Amino acid sequence: MTGFRSICLLGLFALLPAATAITAGAADRPPRLAFTQAGNELRFDTGVLKGTLAEGGKGLGLRPVTHLVTGAQIAGAYGIFSPYRLLTSDARFGTGAWDWACKPELMADGAAKIHWSADKDHPLEMTGVYRWAADDTLDLELTVKPQRDLRQFELFLASYFNGFPASMAWVRQADPAKGAGRFMEAVKAGGDWQAFPRDDAAAAIFADGRWARPPYPVTWQMMPRLAAPLAMRRDAQSGLTVVVMSRPSDCFAVSMPYGTEGHRSVYLSLFGRDLKAGQAASASARLVIRRDISDDRAREIYRAYVARVR
Repeated sequence: MTGFRSICLLGLFALLPAATAITAGAADRPPRLAFTQAGNELRFDTGVLKGTLAEGGKGLGLRPVTHLVTGAQIAGAYGIFSPYRLLTSDARFGTGAWDWACKPELMADGAAKIHWSADKDHPLEMTGVYRWAADDTLDLELTVKPQRDLRQFELFLASYFNGFPASMAWVRQADPAKGAGRFMEAVKAGGDWQAFPRDDAAAAIFADGRWARPPYPVTWQMMPRLAAPLAMRRDAQSGLTVVVMSRPSDCFAVSMPYGTEGHRSVYLSLFGRDLKAGQAASASARLVIRRDISDDRAREIYRAYVARVR
């Protein structure tokens, strides 16, 4: 894992120009980048994006989300950056985190925290902290603390979009001389459900039986290996692009249906390792929603992100 991460970062640094991190500290965070609490929901209006987190007090991520300049409605029915399936090699905990009772609250620095307590169906605590790093950029840190040992634990982080018919993942080049990676579009010929694993060990996790468990079992088509956990969806009508990313050490696969399939989704498979009872573990992700993001610019955004969180 460490070697893979180093290779990815070296490739990124060799190909891309210098960029600086854009995250502001709590002391200098503009007020518009703070969430506000409204009952059991958390609201935001960054000047670029406006909407709700934990609508109705449920753990459905961001929904609705409006891009204020274009008026485009960004979020699909099950939200953006919403924890979904909780899986191990020998169990699935509940249907998903969507129907697991949670507690949304506002933090002192304007970030939003969603907490899920352990119960009979979920032998772990989970906390998600959402922070606006810029008016179009959201960071999420997810922390889990299991009550018992969990084997090859996976937190399947879901993002569903409205529109955005072109979807792609950043995969390794077949010829390393051509660069660190390229964006590969998910088209119907590749299968209904496409998984881009980090390596062979990550691909093996998909085949351990976890995805055969009901409800809604999925048969994944294994796609080329990731150059890094970075994915995009584009919407030509609005000119908007959404970029979803994580660190190589935090995310062992990026998955999606083919672009025009009805879910219009992107998934990050987080953790992918054994967790010990009582020991907390964390994983991070970033979302960027912006107009006219080129492939090269998406890689620059990713490089800035991994430079900040490594």
